[in-house]
Amino acid sequence: MIVVICGPPGTGKSTVTARVRDRLETRSIPVRTVHSDDFSSRTDEQLAERVADAPATGVTLVDGTFYRRPWQTRFRTLGDVRFVRLTASLETCLERNRARPDSIDERGVHVVYREFDAPDAALEIDTDRCGPDAAADRVAAAIEGWLE
Repeated sequence: MIVVICGPPGTGKSTVTARVRDRLETRSIPVRTVHSDDFSSRTDEQLAERVADAPATGVTLVDGTFYRRPWQTRFRTLGDVRFVRLTASLETCLERNRARPDSIDERGVHVVYREFDAPDAALEIDTDRCGPDAAADRVAAAIEGWLE
């Protein structure tokens, strides 16, 4: 199963992904994580290649914005794919981005936020209202349900 944790920069994707991974590992569920930040160019193509090469067992967590519909559509062709959409206000996204050591240009945050084409998500979590631990609990519980 492939679980894409997506949303604009600053919604908490990397934090939630890391905590979901921890929760799945403590439950002895094989998990692999792929981050879009690990690629500097052709991100969507490289992500798809890396995920396609993932073992067929367990869960592959994919952390990326996926703000354009073609990227979402391409990933859906990779098999059992579920999208988890994280949301937050633009102000929260900008504030969190500023606090990151590897922050991106604020114009980029504005562009992705404005142009985000929301996927048909199996789960949506507002990280303004739900902290990272509670969000990770919700995602991990959803994954366990999807695996049954």
